[in-house]
Amino acid sequence: MQQQRFTKALVVTDAVLNQIGLVAQITKKLEHRQISYAVYDGTQPNPTIQNVEEGLQVLTDESCDLILSVGGGSPHDCAKGIALVATNGGKITDYEGINNKATQPPFPLVAINTTAGTASEMTMFSVITDEARQLKMAIVDQKVTPLISVNDPNLMLAMPSSLTAATGMDALTHAIEAYVSVAANPITDTVALKAIEMITKYLPKCVSDGEDVEARVQMAYAQFMAGMAFNNALLGYVHAMAHQLGAIYHLPHGVCNAVLLPHVQRFNASTHPTKFVDIAKAMGKDVSGLSIEEAAMSAIDAMQELSSEIGIPATLSELGVKSEDIETLAKSALEDVCCMTNPRQASQSEIEAIFTSAM
Repeated sequence: MQQQRFTKALVVTDAVLNQIGLVAQITKKLEHRQISYAVYDGTQPNPTIQNVEEGLQVLTDESCDLILSVGGGSPHDCAKGIALVATNGGKITDYEGINNKATQPPFPLVAINTTAGTASEMTMFSVITDEARQLKMAIVDQKVTPLISVNDPNLMLAMPSSLTAATGMDALTHAIEAYVSVAANPITDTVALKAIEMITKYLPKCVSDGEDVEARVQMAYAQFMAGMAFNNALLGYVHAMAHQLGAIYHLPHGVCNAVLLPHVQRFNASTHPTKFVDIAKAMGKDVSGLSIEEAAMSAIDAMQELSSEIGIPATLSELGVKSEDIETLAKSALEDVCCMTNPRQASQSEIEAIFTSAM
């Protein structure tokens, strides 16, 4: 960074990571390189428009010339929003959707990852909650991709098991949705399938023993490959639906994905059953002697079994989701940009039925 002649960094993170001293590990390295810094640690678990605006104000007031995001998907997404608006102007709401509206490169951003799940440190996606509208805005623009991403498994050792499980299931969802996406290609298929295989093998180990360095290393690779897959093939209804749960109930994104994943994929399986056979095999299922349809359904079983093994709640009801909100949730989900690459298109009543099946 000294070679780039950066002089002052804005560290975007959350209060917990700051309090436990993880941020201090980063700022000490900045001090060693004679780079000053300011810290914005107000990022919420589902980062909001207000978070972006507050961070941008600190960036301006402190005359920073570099952004470092430290954490998981929330600080990274917040930092991406700050970086985008800092050089392109306007408000973050101006960039909602798949539009590549940004005309200028974003503010220099280095994303330092502490979780194995979101892959936000290397994708062109940023998800920001609009609290007034009670929805999550998906911003898809190549210019929000960080300049550099850093994945150090040693920074992931302190992750509690619940967060490890949730972020790991987010990565699995990325890989599966990318694999069955209508925009998939041989390259995304290859990294998605490998990610599915590795997550199935190593996520339970990370959850049961957070200090298992080798498992953490492999999960770091797996979530990055899942990010590569969905950064090119995009996502589907799991994310479209999970975004609405996060916006209304402020639930953990990875947990919402995990609960919805088997129900959405059961809806999708009839479209390309052979792809689901591939998923079943990658998740360790023996499909010999089964029909294609039976083998495809075993993939759904594998998703539910993995989720149960690592302690993810089985239903949306356990998360406090209310049946009376399903109509609103379904309507908003169909407006999400992630819907466009789902392998099977659904009506609002069909989305409502998927939500209901997950209750």
